[in-house]
Amino acid sequence: MEYTCIDLERFDQIAVVTLNRPEVMNALNGTIMKEIEAVSRSFLDDEQTRVVIFRGDGKHFSAGADLKEKVSDPDRSLLLARREAGLGARMIRAICEINQVTIAAIQGAALGGGACIPTACDFRIGSTDSFCGYPEVNLGINLMWRALPLCVRLIGPARAKRMIMLGDNENAKTLLEWGFLDQLVEREDLEQASMTLARRYANQPPIAVQMIKQSINAVSSALDDAVMHMDTDQNLLTASTEDRKEGISAFFEKRPPEFSGR
Repeated sequence: MEYTCIDLERFDQIAVVTLNRPEVMNALNGTIMKEIEAVSRSFLDDEQTRVVIFRGDGKHFSAGADLKEKVSDPDRSLLLARREAGLGARMIRAICEINQVTIAAIQGAALGGGACIPTACDFRIGSTDSFCGYPEVNLGINLMWRALPLCVRLIGPARAKRMIMLGDNENAKTLLEWGFLDQLVEREDLEQASMTLARRYANQPPIAVQMIKQSINAVSSALDDAVMHMDTDQNLLTASTEDRKEGISAFFEKRPPEFSGR
């Protein structure tokens, strides 16, 4: 498959997937999400690759969903809208289901969907100037893409509530203390650090490592489908509220939103 919004490089047994929309902070539009889903699925038939690194080109990892992306057909049926809204969840599921070890190398901002991608990986290395947050609530919507349990497992319920319900950005030091990040390095050392960790796992026996990963994921995510199967519908509901319109307007007008609960 030929990609337009991501790059795929291979270094022996290590594959590097780079989000390549630096001019818009690697914002996630439909095209890049479909390509991330596709490249993640491509590793199912890849017996050479043992580790996959996800990174972002430019100053930031990803600013999250591209709010400037236009809906192709505003008159589309609710049935089709519901299916289209499930793209993000399919992308995150595809990353989670990569058999190989996955590492996210985070620099600058990783926000919203841009924070969901690292939580779907096995390990996260952040640069000292990195920061993460879930600003969805400030736009009047819930966190979707089945990403909420991933955050809860990393930092616990109370911190997850704080991070997701307040929508604040958390700095790298805090993220490391909370367990959201596994390692913190200077920006100039991020590439080397991610490759060093990747080589350690690449040198391990792949069958045993991948079976261990799948077992741990199965244990820790046993209730995810039961709990999060309706998060797309919740998003469609919140997206139809007056608070959603106010959140979007306030974002582009660079002012505090005034939510009414309607």
